Amino acid sequence: MQKFTQEDTPIFQALNQQRLNRLVHFDVPGHKGGRGNKELRDCLGENIIKLDMNSMKPLDNLCHPSSVIQEAQRLAAEAFCADEAFFIVNGTTAAVQAMIMSVCKEGEEIIMPRNVHRSAINALVVNGAIPVYVNPGVNKHLGIPLGMSIQAVKEAMQEHPDAKAILVNNPTYYGICSDLRQIVELAHERGMRVLVDEAHGTHFYFGDGMPISAMEAGADMAAISIHKTGGSLTQSSLLLTRNTVNGDYVRQVINLTQTTSASYLLLSSLDIARKNLYLHGKDMFRKTVDHALYARKEVNKLGGYYAFGEELIDGDEVYQFDPTKLSIHTRDIGLAGIEVYDLLRDDYGIQIEFGDIGNILAILTSGDRDLEIERLIAALSEIKRLHAKDKAGLFDHEYINPQIVMPPQKAFYSEKESLLFEDSCDRICGEFVMCYPPGIPILAPGERITKDILRYIAYAKEKGCFMTGTEDMRIEHINVVK
Repeated sequence: MQKFTQEDTPIFQALNQQRLNRLVHFDVPGHKGGRGNKELRDCLGENIIKLDMNSMKPLDNLCHPSSVIQEAQRLAAEAFCADEAFFIVNGTTAAVQAMIMSVCKEGEEIIMPRNVHRSAINALVVNGAIPVYVNPGVNKHLGIPLGMSIQAVKEAMQEHPDAKAILVNNPTYYGICSDLRQIVELAHERGMRVLVDEAHGTHFYFGDGMPISAMEAGADMAAISIHKTGGSLTQSSLLLTRNTVNGDYVRQVINLTQTTSASYLLLSSLDIARKNLYLHGKDMFRKTVDHALYARKEVNKLGGYYAFGEELIDGDEVYQFDPTKLSIHTRDIGLAGIEVYDLLRDDYGIQIEFGDIGNILAILTSGDRDLEIERLIAALSEIKRLHAKDKAGLFDHEYINPQIVMPPQKAFYSEKESLLFEDSCDRICGEFVMCYPPGIPILAPGERITKDILRYIAYAKEKGCFMTGTEDMRIEHINVVK
């Protein structure tokens, strides 16, 4: 086989060669290069749709890679300083779930912060592992959850010495990082694996002056959304591993849930993004940081808003801060984050990543243009001028400590009944309730429904947060354990 280097794209090169070979296709996909669906061809473009091929010998097979996919994954591992890398086409959700299911079995414990993405708790529903939650710190002014303090991690490990692993969010959606290196040391001293949800941390591997990456910190596994800040297509991600875990077993676990019909468009985008990151990542993320520094400075000049950054670092619950993040606190102008989010989209044609109860987040990359950043700043200024009001009555926190009553799997599969939200107080939740994004559950299966949580949900709905998770698509009823 050809020896590939970081300047190559093994999957894309093989895929493009098959397109140029002008094969006659009596296989799937059924659109036959777009001839069977001309509207789709005209929408996506002829080259793209002709590259949408099925697995065949020259293109390798994601479930059991032995040629070009194997080589592409080897290059990715090298680029990200891992021992192995696995291409994921079911989103980082699949990578997070594969990490947990690779190290924990039914009835075994895993330590994690409660402000995890729903994918982590979904994994517990599927495989029956038991969560040991560490409540994150909370910034009382911003109302946002922070990282895990080392003392809280130590206490959890001491109280649950048989836990198999600890999962760390690094960074959080807001850019907050925990002391990952020390958490790794504490866990490995006790024989625990360290899993890192690094969905928003692609740039940690390539940018200068970034927080420590999971692989550099010595973590055993990390799930990375390359599509978020790394330039691949939506739904494409990486799972990185160290030799402290059995890579062949991890591949088997991935194959329990990952599609057997992997999209070569997604795989090629991972291949091309890795090359671009390796060759140009430093410049890309230097530009991104410059954008973020300028935007934070200008937003803070407006008054009322607070674009927070590295000044939050306290050496513990905020051990490091992601300098690319543009997270902006909005409550002091009398508006919930979701209200500013809606105004930006509906009145100014600006789509940001999310708005929650008190903050908004704009994702910046090197692909942004100076004029667009100026447009965002100008829109925020005008929103303040036109819509600012007294902040009395606004919710002042994003995170409520959960009361855990039973394991997520047991609660989710228990006999349940549907109640109106207002009638569910003190009952045990049998499903998820969350705002999306960011997809962090307000309620998860097995948690007690409290007055504070019900007030929060009602407020989030009133302000226009996009609520998901319940069986009731109108989010009026909730399933509780009988």
